[in-house]
Amino acid sequence: MSRSIDYGNLMHRAMRSLIQEVLADVAANGLPGEHHFFVTFDTMHPDVEIADWLSDRYPGEMTVVIQHWFDNLDVTNDGFTITLNFGDNPETLYIPYDAIKTFVDPSVEFGLRFETQDEPEEPEDEAPMDEMVEPEQSASGDRKAADVVSLDKFRK
Repeated sequence: MSRSIDYGNLMHRAMRSLIQEVLADVAANGLPGEHHFFVTFDTMHPDVEIADWLSDRYPGEMTVVIQHWFDNLDVTNDGFTITLNFGDNPETLYIPYDAIKTFVDPSVEFGLRFETQDEPEEPEDEAPMDEMVEPEQSASGDRKAADVVSLDKFRK
């Protein structure tokens, strides 16, 4: 059995570290400018902590928006706790980074998507690749539509 570099897992760890750093900054300093986040996560992940009525209503995945009102944002090495408002009903959620499926900041057209274990396995010598959405700006500074960058073309 030959040793190989697991780029897929290394990339996932780096992307989750980025999410942790961004959320830690927001916890310390608040959301800057127009920034806000859509976080989609697996509600069935064993470490997710949400109210029973939320897991009943969203039995698989849920997207939360961190924008106008949130409270008690506590960021740790494994995940984050946040209180969000659901129709004038504040609820505290704990979301481990491993449960996150997508993390998007539409104000700057940035997004991360994590592959899940449920998807078909790729051959052992090819790690799953992620797609990242990055904004482009024209010479005049106007924002253009985001491009999806796929790393598949760099595979052997």
